[in-house]
Amino acid sequence: MIKEYEFFHGVVFSRIAHSHSGFVKIKAHPTKSNSSYVINDNIGIYVKYSSKRLSPWRFSFKREHQDEILEMKNNFGEVFTIFVCNDDGIVCLDFNELKQILDYAHKENEWVCLYRKAREKYAVSGKDGRLKIKIGDSDFPLKIFKENKISSRVFNWLK
Repeated sequence: MIKEYEFFHGVVFSRIAHSHSGFVKIKAHPTKSNSSYVINDNIGIYVKYSSKRLSPWRFSFKREHQDEILEMKNNFGEVFTIFVCNDDGIVCLDFNELKQILDYAHKENEWVCLYRKAREKYAVSGKDGRLKIKIGDSDFPLKIFKENKISSRVFNWLK
């Protein structure tokens, strides 16, 4: 039987693969959550998903989830948290954006909420704050490649 998370994680991998003209290596990062991955041995990604059909989408974060993200930040230098909002879209936050809405004091249970009206970008808030800017579905996976300069040739091709 195919697990629900495999469908939602699959859209993340598909977008990454189709946005890159060369070889992309994706491997699971060894954790209990099945949510952590490493791209090209140097970029951490943590995937959360919601099967809720309509906005707002709420994502729970246990302490261990935030600890995993921090561990990947320390190991790889950068980590992105990727939120799949059912079939509506994907929101990608870099580590600094995530820390604006979930601070360094990892409580046992915290949350992130994404909201958007039709044809608008996503408003992002969390237990500890709100992003001042909205995030577009089209920002992923470009944000990962741009911020990490995986290949300037690939980034120029994506423009």
